[in-house]
Amino acid sequence: MRSIKRRSIKRRAMAGVGAALMAGSVLAQPALAANDDAAPKGTFSFAVIGDVPYGDAEFQAFPSYIQDINAHKELSFVAHLGDIKSGSSKCTDEYFAAIRKNFDTFTLPLVYTPGDNEWTDCHRTNNGAYNPLERLDQVRETFFPKPGTTLGTPMKVRSQDRLGFPENVNFSRHGIAITAVNITGSNNGLLPWSGLGNTAPTAEQAEEVRDRTAADIRELTDTFRKARENDDRAVVVMTQADMFDPTVTAPTQANYSAFTPLVQTLIRESNAFGGPVYLINGDSHVFNRDYPLAAGSPWLDFYGQDTAANNLTRVTVDGSDNAKDWLKVTSTKPGASGVLSFERIPFTKAVS
Repeated sequence: MRSIKRRSIKRRAMAGVGAALMAGSVLAQPALAANDDAAPKGTFSFAVIGDVPYGDAEFQAFPSYIQDINAHKELSFVAHLGDIKSGSSKCTDEYFAAIRKNFDTFTLPLVYTPGDNEWTDCHRTNNGAYNPLERLDQVRETFFPKPGTTLGTPMKVRSQDRLGFPENVNFSRHGIAITAVNITGSNNGLLPWSGLGNTAPTAEQAEEVRDRTAADIRELTDTFRKARENDDRAVVVMTQADMFDPTVTAPTQANYSAFTPLVQTLIRESNAFGGPVYLINGDSHVFNRDYPLAAGSPWLDFYGQDTAANNLTRVTVDGSDNAKDWLKVTSTKPGASGVLSFERIPFTKAVS
């Protein structure tokens, strides 16, 4: 097992912050000028990718993928939904640095939220048998060196850095509230670290999931509150985890239980907002658009929810072996019937 970096001391000093957040006794968000547009509400587009690059061939092709996106001058920003490597490759500092070097070639602001493959699953022997919390520290050090500012072309965003979660951010574009939240696969990080010989979550693992979940709920609640106050047209929530994987025919609590409070929050806040809500995620690798929390969805029963959120649309981006395109998301003009449209645009040099 690798030792946890000194930076993790700060995280552990936050022990108990999750309980305080849940109870409503919260730390103030930093007063940071986010990218709230002063221009009249109009249209804009952004790019979304996730679960890429997986393997050597995609790693070699990744610079060309970035250049494909850079060539679209109409885009406002790009989002990467996490999993910057496959789940069976090493979680090394050198690999993280190489991906960061690629990220720095984006000529757009880059909003990145971590995936399970770069920290949660790094306990696996074929990943290097790391302590996942040490890897999360390294992810934060590598990809969030200036909290409140994106990678790529710098753009100001509101960050939870003062709570210890610099990856949780929100901002707005032309009347649409947008947030990226660190919600990962592997049961949001609660699956046992079997590669380190554990058959149940460790105390520090459970503490991390508790505190991060509390911060995630705060991030979602704050974003929806601002959207209501600003009379925004829609809310966009971006995560790595697919909490409603349509390819899983018999989901189990062992793989999904840690998502329950987050699902509850999405239902509550979506209904309080009332307008269109878009949940954009990676994780399951196959493009999909559905309504997992609408009335009649089996996911409501699975998560023990009596109330539906009929205004929530979920979109999954292609990834892994299907990472042959990027998702272009475009807003419509105010008054149009739909708020966002989605178009998959092939990479010019996609790995076959």
